Formats: sequence, C-alpha cells, structure tokens
Amino acid sequence: MLASSSPRRARLLKLITERFEQVPPRVDEGDPKTPEDLLLAARAKAQAVGERVEKAIVIAADTGVFVSGRHLGKPRDLDEARRMLAALSGRKHTVATGVCVLSRTGMEEELVSTRVKFFPLTPEEIDWYLGSEGVLDKAGAYGIQGRAAAFVEGIEGDFYNVMGLPVSTVYRLLKRAGWRPEAP
Repeated sequence: MLASSSPRRARLLKLITERFEQVPPRVDEGDPKTPEDLLLAARAKAQAVGERVEKAIVIAADTGVFVSGRHLGKPRDLDEARRMLAALSGRKHTVATGVCVLSRTGMEEELVSTRVKFFPLTPEEIDWYLGSEGVLDKAGAYGIQGRAAAFVEGIEGDFYNVMGLPVSTVYRLLKRAGWRPEAP
C-alpha cells in the first residue's frame, strides 16, 4: 500500500514493484519546521492508512525543501514560487524525505537528505521555468525530473529523493519489513 495520491511517488515505487495500491492517508501534514518533522508526518500517514487496511505493508513518505534552515513547502501561487526559486538561485539547499514502512512486524523508518545546488538564476530563467511547468504541487517550486534539471549545478545524495521517494531506501526498508521482490 502506498499512502499517497502522488503520481510521481507511484511511478517511483513501480521501479521496485508493480503490485501495490495507492491509498490517500487523509492526515494533516502540518507545516514542518525541520527535516525530522517530515519523518513524523510520514509516520502519521503510514499509521492512518495502516488503520484502514489489514495485512498490508504500508509505505509513506513526506518530502520538504530547506534552504538556510527555512522550509519551502509547496507554493500557494506563482508569486510565491518565484520567490522560492529566487531563494534557491546560486545556493545549496537540502531536500529531505521522511520514509516509513509499516508492517505486521512494526515500523521501519529513515530520514533521507540530499544536497542540491542551483546555478544562479536570472528573473527571465525563473519566468521561463514557471511558464513551462506546473510547480504548485512541488516542494520548493521545482521538479528536478523536469526542466529544472537545467538549473542543477550539483547533487550530493539520492536523486530519487529529490523527486519525492528515495527508491533505494524504500527497497531496504521493505526488505527489513520482510518483503521480498518477486521473480519476473
């Protein structure tokens, strides 16, 4: 069970397994102040879905972007998205994801952090990006898998974490929970 309605997370989980259902968790994610708050939100999502389904492994995640200790959530509008991208311009930021796997044997969890550095961006580049890609559903107002890839000077850590689901971490947590990949 994937405790998310995100199509991106579903696509990433399909790299590991095709056999899962998506169940939106229906919890208030709050406003994380720290990366550790993301782990708490992921735990709440896993538990909320776990209470509604029986005998299933539940995978939950919550991702956030942090720059200079400040959390950049999903922008409310394009003006806020513009301000977020300007704040990321020419700087390193952290993308953190709290991941939880809930099974009959308990809860496996991990906080994954990836450092991303953007090249300096001009106002014209920011406007080009905002005019070409929907960003209101993306933490930090960008998707590294889209045109924002042109802005990335460097990355330290898990690329898939920046997309919203650290695939190798999920795989390891699933194995710890007793799941095994199926033969093709």
